[in-house]
Amino acid sequence: MATITNTNPNSPAEAKHAQARDPDLEQASTDNESIGKGDILSLEHIDPALNAKMHVVNDAIDEIGWTTWQLKLFFLNGFGYAVDSLIILVQSIIATQAAYEFNPSYDKGLTIAVYVGMLVGALFWGFTADIIGRKFAFNVSLMICSIFAIVAGASPNWFVLGLFTCLSAFGAGGNLVLDTAVFLEYLPSRFQWMVTLLAAWWGIGQLIAGLFAWALLPNYSCESVETCTYDNNKGWRYVWYSCGGLVFVMSILRITVIRLKETPKFLLGEGKDEAVVETLQHVARKYNRHCSITLETLSACGVTQGVGHAKKRFSLTSVWVHIKGLYQTKKMGRSTSLIWLSWLLIGLAYPLFNVFLPSYLASRGADFGQISPNVTWRNYALANFASIWGPVLAAFLCTTRIGRRGTMVVGALLSMAFFFAYTQVRTQTQNIAFTCIVDFTLNIYYGTLYAFTPEVLPSAHRGTGNGIAIGLNRVMGIVSAVIASAADTATSAPIYICAALYIVMAIVAMAFPFEPHGHRSS
Repeated sequence: MATITNTNPNSPAEAKHAQARDPDLEQASTDNESIGKGDILSLEHIDPALNAKMHVVNDAIDEIGWTTWQLKLFFLNGFGYAVDSLIILVQSIIATQAAYEFNPSYDKGLTIAVYVGMLVGALFWGFTADIIGRKFAFNVSLMICSIFAIVAGASPNWFVLGLFTCLSAFGAGGNLVLDTAVFLEYLPSRFQWMVTLLAAWWGIGQLIAGLFAWALLPNYSCESVETCTYDNNKGWRYVWYSCGGLVFVMSILRITVIRLKETPKFLLGEGKDEAVVETLQHVARKYNRHCSITLETLSACGVTQGVGHAKKRFSLTSVWVHIKGLYQTKKMGRSTSLIWLSWLLIGLAYPLFNVFLPSYLASRGADFGQISPNVTWRNYALANFASIWGPVLAAFLCTTRIGRRGTMVVGALLSMAFFFAYTQVRTQTQNIAFTCIVDFTLNIYYGTLYAFTPEVLPSAHRGTGNGIAIGLNRVMGIVSAVIASAADTATSAPIYICAALYIVMAIVAMAFPFEPHGHRSS
């Protein structure tokens, strides 16, 4: 293979055009440039011109470096990340008190409602992000979530509460898809580990929900169905109002503080080279950084094949185009399939374990005694606080030789070990200790998987691939709720099956064909 080293983005356009006239020479140049800087999908040879342009854009982002722009994204994208966990936990927290007031015939209805909303939201906003761009979904999804979260607090009956919970979850469901993608696509390569750190906001979201519950539920809740009225059971409504109001404030801040421009990598996939240059130069000017990318530099790389949208962008055909884009090569197809399998496994193993664990422990003589509401919410706060630090450790491990795949293996195996050990818990102190440890180790795996997924997906199809992955996770949440209603939770076999699934997750992690450590996202 010819060795051509020309990575200077200021090189004359004539030299680039000379390369473009020789396809073999152009391919060799593109490969060697990408290998030199480690673009993760550069060797897949899907579109040589797009590979070359992606390399130039990555160079430009690295040239601009870390600015307060990325810092704003970390905090406000991070809060969007937190909203996903906050909405899931809020419905779990308030379900008992709302059921006391409404006395529903099916008490798992809220759980199914929130997961259905999350499922549809992940798919809808994921597809939307690839079809019309990240900006619209980024600005709108959190606002939708906040409005319906506030309205949910005023629900007159169980059905309406389930509807508004579902609609709020629909808005929240897009955040895990969008926040990682937007953050990643503006992030210099040496800071890509921060996408893993972003998952710490998941624990922060749970902590916020738990603290609101701790402050409001003990003092504003009834004790049983027989004594429950609207007037003596307003605590769960206050939790919805408080959380919804906080999300609303943050949705306004996302629009006014960030003022997001469409991400350069999405624009590149759309063939909008001029907009790519304008966006990157805008960031460079605003933060007084040098950026040498020009339209001539991108044009000299050749003409890209484009995403190949269907004639009607909003159609099943258009969605199918993006799904096929995730399987353009065998290696990419294997990577996509293993990612989706990982999300399916973790979505099944963790909720089911929690469904069967209480009955299993009780059958083995565990006695946690009568716990006051204050102690219950204190324990919630401790467990959620512990979960924040799993992604922090994961982010550190991702920067070492262990890499993303190794970090997921560590997280999965540690979680498996402590899940098995959890079955021996007999006292309240042991229970809270193991809850904290499991939440910590599980988020090592979860946090890394959240970041790994967008890192190894091609930018043109990143929203679709990520949305389907998270959607599969939500499907398993629905399955676990149905099983919790219908299954005999006293049996012990599912406990060990769920714990053993973490061995499968570790094996899948080792089988991933791409390792983002030391490489730049494409």
